[in-house]
Amino acid sequence: MVSLFGKSALPRSFFIRRGVAVALLMGGIAASACAQQSLPPGTTTATPDDQTPTAVLSNNSGKKTRKSTQDKKDEKVVQSKDTVKSEKARKQQMKVNPLGDVKSSQPDKLLYDKAMVAINKGRFEVARLDLQTLLSTYPDSEYQMRSKLAFADSWYREGGSAALAQAETEYHDFIIFFPNAPEAAEAQMRIGDIYFKQMDRPDRDYTKGIHAQEEYRNMLAQYPDSSLVPEAKQHLREVQEVLAQREHSIGEFYASHENWVASIARLQTVVDTYPLYSHIDQVLISLGDAYEAQSRFIRTLQLPEDAKARLLRTYDDQAAAAYSRVATQYAASAHVEDARDRLDAMNRPIPEPTPEQLAASQALEDSRQTYTLANRAKGLIFRGPDTVQTARIGDPALADPKATLAPEVAHRSEEAYKAALDPKATVPAVGANAPGDNAAPAADASATGTTAAGAGSAPASLQDIPAENAAPTTAGSSFTDTPTGVATPTSTGSRSTGVTILSPGATDSTGNSSTPPAAGSVPAGTISGVGPRNNTDLPAVEKAAEAPDAVNDVAGQKTPAGQAPVLDKNGKPKKVKPGIDRDEESSSTNKKKKGLKKLNPF
Repeated sequence: MVSLFGKSALPRSFFIRRGVAVALLMGGIAASACAQQSLPPGTTTATPDDQTPTAVLSNNSGKKTRKSTQDKKDEKVVQSKDTVKSEKARKQQMKVNPLGDVKSSQPDKLLYDKAMVAINKGRFEVARLDLQTLLSTYPDSEYQMRSKLAFADSWYREGGSAALAQAETEYHDFIIFFPNAPEAAEAQMRIGDIYFKQMDRPDRDYTKGIHAQEEYRNMLAQYPDSSLVPEAKQHLREVQEVLAQREHSIGEFYASHENWVASIARLQTVVDTYPLYSHIDQVLISLGDAYEAQSRFIRTLQLPEDAKARLLRTYDDQAAAAYSRVATQYAASAHVEDARDRLDAMNRPIPEPTPEQLAASQALEDSRQTYTLANRAKGLIFRGPDTVQTARIGDPALADPKATLAPEVAHRSEEAYKAALDPKATVPAVGANAPGDNAAPAADASATGTTAAGAGSAPASLQDIPAENAAPTTAGSSFTDTPTGVATPTSTGSRSTGVTILSPGATDSTGNSSTPPAAGSVPAGTISGVGPRNNTDLPAVEKAAEAPDAVNDVAGQKTPAGQAPVLDKNGKPKKVKPGIDRDEESSSTNKKKKGLKKLNPF
């Protein structure tokens, strides 16, 4: 470059440095070319990312090709965030609309896709109109089954008591129309979910829980090969958790009021029906405490020592069995030490669980979730039941065993009491599995020298009514029903209740003949029954006498019986108002009295 004055504006050193730099650059290119020729075919030299890509020569095919590290990175496809998001949305759409990827321009398919889009956006009325159009317009469409199921799903997703009731009806119709379709299991599952969503807390109405349990059991029984079986089992466990909480709370309520019979009945029902209950160890301990309370009550009774010992052994064995079950089958539970302490206090051996029992109990406890801040906040905000600690493993009960009722527990206790008074009789168990029908009979008064009434502490109870003309019993006083409806006592040995009720034809206490008396007579000292004394028919009902003719006292003449009423011009009976004696009566609607008539107050 030359300046305006004809001389170079740059110094000579600048040109020297530029020449050296060009020489060094050309030398580097030549060295790289030589190194590339010495490499094996198909390999290239790597350059750092912060440097300029270097051109290399490849002698694979005799042609020069230009490659770089950036080209190698481009060969690996990396999906963007938008692509990943769209793929996730597509998979979610496939769950909602399994026919979404089906490419078809048929009008029924277009209606179905339009309805599914409307359901996803919450426009349920529009979706139902489209689905109804599809069902009525294209009765032979291949989308009939999915459309009918989507119609029920629209009611289910809309929510509300009325919408859920309609959804249940639609799901039942779908099962009737398509009983062998794979989607029938999904419809039955949704029916259970309808009641599951409406369940309330255990201390509220439990009707929805009973219905949900029944529907889930039907689903597991009718569709055992469905892919929804694990989900249905888990929902059934949660439903049974709520039902067990209800029974447990009722049993604890009766125990707090010292009603041990009712408490045992409720707690035993929980133990037999819901073995996966999260607080089953507490239920068994409470059951043992109830038997222990009854044992303490037996110690306060004035009974023979041998009979009292037999009763105490019966109730203590039941309590120890409940505690031992906690120590063995639920060895990993939170209250196993309480059961061990109670067995130690009773001087009973403490059983050790087997490795299988310990592993099974530990796996059951590990499957339960723990309470978190989110779970507790959800329990405070929503009204649903608490199912956080529900077990996640184990098969739920698919059929309820026979429930233990309080009258059965009381009856077994009475049988055990009667059997304890007889040294030769075997004391029946008083638990839930005790044979109630095959219990030992009561002790004979002539054999033991005492009776249940003479012991002074046997509870009063009604005995079974024997058949007519049956042999007299000796267990106590009972009454038989005679054909005339009058009760007569059977023989009670050498003792009597103090009240004798006789009936016609029965033998009294003096040994009189039992010949039936004559009809219409009642022997002395007899309380007659209610009703007629014989079986003769009642006389026919007599016809009432005719009323006499009215007599006109003023005229002294009888009024004719067939006197015709006064008719008006239309031929209808005319209403005749009675005349008013204005001299004797006065009314605001009639003309007032005048003159001297005002002085007459009558």
